[in-house]
Amino acid sequence: MDAAPALCLHPRPFPMLHFTKMNGAGNDFVLLDNRDATLHLSPSAIAKLCDRHRGIGADGLLMVEPAREGADYRMRYFNADGGEAEMCGNGARCFGRFAALIGNKTGSVSFETMAGRITAHLRGSQVQIAMSKPHSLAPAATLDVAGSQLDVHFVNTGVPHAVVWVDDLEATNVRALGAGLRYHPHFAPKGTNANFAKVLGPGSIAIRTYERGVEDETLACGTGMVASALIAHQCFSTTSPVSVLVRGGDTLEVAFEHSAQGYDNVQLTGPADFVFEGSVELPA
Repeated sequence: MDAAPALCLHPRPFPMLHFTKMNGAGNDFVLLDNRDATLHLSPSAIAKLCDRHRGIGADGLLMVEPAREGADYRMRYFNADGGEAEMCGNGARCFGRFAALIGNKTGSVSFETMAGRITAHLRGSQVQIAMSKPHSLAPAATLDVAGSQLDVHFVNTGVPHAVVWVDDLEATNVRALGAGLRYHPHFAPKGTNANFAKVLGPGSIAIRTYERGVEDETLACGTGMVASALIAHQCFSTTSPVSVLVRGGDTLEVAFEHSAQGYDNVQLTGPADFVFEGSVELPA
C-alpha cells in the first residue's frame, strides 16, 4: 500500500489570531493577549469569533491590555454580540488566571475594568475575585413582563441585574421572561441582565440567568450570582457566605460585608478552567 502523501503546510495568505478558550462554571470566553495594544477588533469581528457555528464559540471575549491606572493589567470585556460591557464576574476569574499565566504572576493579579479595579486571588483552578462595590440597590417593583406580573428587585454589581424569586426554577421560561426584563422600559435605555432565583435552604440559592449581550440564558453569570446573593440577604436575611448553584451545575460562593452604608468586601469564588488554545483566521 502506498504511503499517504505528506501534508504540506504553505504560508497562509491571511492573518491568524492566537487565542485561549476558558470557562468559568460553564460561562465560556475567548481570551486574547493584547499587552502590546496592537489588536483592534470591530464589534462584528468579535461577534464572528464568538459565533458557535462559524467561529470559536463563546459567551464573550476578553482582552488583556496594558493598565492605565496602576494595576497589573486592564481587562476589556465584550459580549457575544460584540458590544463592550463594564464587567463580568466569571470572565474576571478567567481573566485573572489567564493574565497570571502569561505574566508569570503567582498569588494574585490586579486589573482595571470599566466597573472599577478588581483583584483576583489564585487558588489553583479556583479563583477568588474581589468585586467592585455594588450600587443602585432598589426595592422590588411590580412589572408587567410578557403578560406576567413580576416582583423585580434590582442592583448593579458592575453591570445591571434584575432578580426575581420563583417557586419552580425549572419551569420558569427564562428566555421569554428574561428577554422581557432585559428590554423592559423600566430599565431603559441600557437594559438589564435578568436572574431568576430560588431559595434551596439556609445560605443556599439556585439561579438561572438571561444575559444582556448574549441575548439568551447562559450556564452561569458571576455578577448575576453576586446580585442574587445580595438580594437574598435583602429579602431573607441570608448571611454571608451564600452558596449559589448555577445552571451549569457548579456551586460558587459569594461573601460580603453589610452595613448602613451598603455592601463592601464582596468576594466571588469559583472555577476558572482552561479548555483549549489555537489559532483562527482574523475576521474582517
